Parts: sequence; C-alpha cells; structure tokens
Amino acid sequence: MEKFTKLKELLASVEADADKFYNSGNSAAGTRVRKAMQDLKVLAQDIRTEVTEKKNSAK
Repeated sequence: MEKFTKLKELLASVEADADKFYNSGNSAAGTRVRKAMQDLKVLAQDIRTEVTEKKNSAK
C-alpha cells in the first residue's frame, strides 16, 4: 500500500506542471511532466509486480 500512496502523491505533485505546460505553454514544465510520467510508469510496474507476487503466494 505504501507504493500506491507514493504513486498518488507523485501524480498530485505533477498536476501544477501539467497545468503550466498545457495552459501556459511552458516547455520546461513539459519536461518535468515527462519525467514524472516515467517515474509513474516505473512505480506502477513495481506495484503490478508486488500485487502478482502477493496474489500467487496466497495460493
């Protein structure tokens, strides 16, 4: 559950940069959004792996 909480926090933290990029055209904010999306992808994969391991160990 800890990783899921980190995922939610990361998504919330990138919201301001996404707004700056899409509404103000700030390209530096776009770079920060791209980095955060990559971090989200890695974290989501870690969560998937953890869930699979927990599910399979219950059998």
